[in-house]
Amino acid sequence: MTTAERGHRDRLSELWTRYRSFVLYQLIGVTGVLLDLVLFLVLYNVVGMHEQIATAISTSAGITNNFLLNSYLNFRKRDGMLRRFARFYSVGLLGIALVAVLLLVFHTWLGVDANIVKVASMPVVAVVQFFLNKRWSFG
Repeated sequence: MTTAERGHRDRLSELWTRYRSFVLYQLIGVTGVLLDLVLFLVLYNVVGMHEQIATAISTSAGITNNFLLNSYLNFRKRDGMLRRFARFYSVGLLGIALVAVLLLVFHTWLGVDANIVKVASMPVVAVVQFFLNKRWSFG
């Protein structure tokens, strides 16, 4: 291995060490987002459930999924699980409230398709929740 190759490997290792938690949080978040989105699409489009109820149920399922995976795989904290879950879920409720407001404004008032509003809201909510959960739920 050349010096340049070792330098690149060391740099990648340093980046992984620095951003491991964020990267894993986002990867775990993808599973929660997929669960949330698929469940929302089914509840809203197939079952015919009101968009506010559908998003509350689907997001709750995603929050629970993400808490369990982050507890065991990312932050590796299993102490005080009930307290941590309550905090994690509280942060999740903030996300539900944010999406509910966005649905109200963009879907109900402005007529934008609820599916588009739901998808567009997810990245914003994900970033806000990472920082809150890292410091408060798992800090």
